[in-house]
Amino acid sequence: MTTDASLHDKALDINDERLWDSLMAMAEIGPTAGGGSCRLALTDEDDAGRRLLLEWCEALGCRWRLDPIGNLFIRREGRRNDLPPVAMGSHLDTQPLGGRFDGILGVLGGLEVLRTLADAGVVTERPLELVVWTNEEGSRFAPAMVASGTYAGVFKLDDTLAIADSAGVTMGQELERLNYRAELELGEPGLDSYFELHIEQGPVLEECEEAIGVVSGVQGMRWFDLTIKGQNSHAGPTPMAYRHDALAAAARLIDRLYAHALEDSSGATRVTFGQLDISSASRNVVPGELCLSVDLRHGDEAQLDALQQRFEQEVVSIEEAFGVSTQCQRIWASPVVSFDDACIDAVEAAARQRQLPHRRMMSGAGHDAVYVARVAPTAMIFVPCRDGISHNEAEYSSPEQCGQGTQVLCDAVIAHANRPS
Repeated sequence: MTTDASLHDKALDINDERLWDSLMAMAEIGPTAGGGSCRLALTDEDDAGRRLLLEWCEALGCRWRLDPIGNLFIRREGRRNDLPPVAMGSHLDTQPLGGRFDGILGVLGGLEVLRTLADAGVVTERPLELVVWTNEEGSRFAPAMVASGTYAGVFKLDDTLAIADSAGVTMGQELERLNYRAELELGEPGLDSYFELHIEQGPVLEECEEAIGVVSGVQGMRWFDLTIKGQNSHAGPTPMAYRHDALAAAARLIDRLYAHALEDSSGATRVTFGQLDISSASRNVVPGELCLSVDLRHGDEAQLDALQQRFEQEVVSIEEAFGVSTQCQRIWASPVVSFDDACIDAVEAAARQRQLPHRRMMSGAGHDAVYVARVAPTAMIFVPCRDGISHNEAEYSSPEQCGQGTQVLCDAVIAHANRPS
């Protein structure tokens, strides 16, 4: 027998042990030698993870649908199904040597919310949607978060379907291979609101001994591919003053931008050089050409503009200092995102009512919530992860930490789903 959730004056308690068992069961799909997970987007392993989730959700009486880019929407009906649903979710795909919690906690935390409601026989006023976004990581199909971005109208569907992996296989081909047939139009269902639970992927909560991060927004991010062209020459006969060393120029750029970021006492400036490819590299040849990836981030859009300007100035500087030429292409930009005040307040109220130490904070990483926030009121919940490590097999959050975050998710989602129309 089901009852109206608004009649319950006692909050529903999630089952921490069941949540942990679900996390560990999912980790058995695509396990890595170091104790992590490898479920690249739209591989057989990713599909197996989705199908396990659907088994669990179908046992609860939920129904599911796919949209044209493979985003999975799992619905639990409410008392007022004419109202837009309150959504929660994240992703099940991982990095090649990823962890067991990044993304997965948000999905399986949402599953635990559905199970908790079923156990109590409670039906929320608004329906609920548990969402699994396709290819959040971007490790197989770049860029990251492309499917949630397509849902939100940021990317065109045909362009997204045509994105190919390193073997030349497109997202569209993999959706066809896996027999993922869309029942929903792109952009459906429209959401009342969206809540995403995630590990912090940084050290702040752990260092401050706080249980919950109430995420107010996400840093702006800009990605560049920089090509530096100098001149190959022999390492022995070529005097230092006669060289046009592309790698030395890159080293100067990296050093100066790092120093600039470290001078920011707020710690909000982030610069990263994650990829470096030297053309025709040889031990005794001065590097004549290389390609370098540049990742710039900041929580303030004006400061991010200034950081990009500083980067561009340093590029001009290395051209003059080393006699090299450069080509720079901005390949992706995500503006600073501010989440919805009412959704943030719902998360904070849930943490406060559970007497969990918490803080408001910005996310330094991108999440599907970045794009969903463009079309629906959105907020995120962070829990600590050991040593701030993520995108790594060693990634870890304890059963207690996962349970606390899921409890806040549960309370916030129920409160939001039952608020007056």
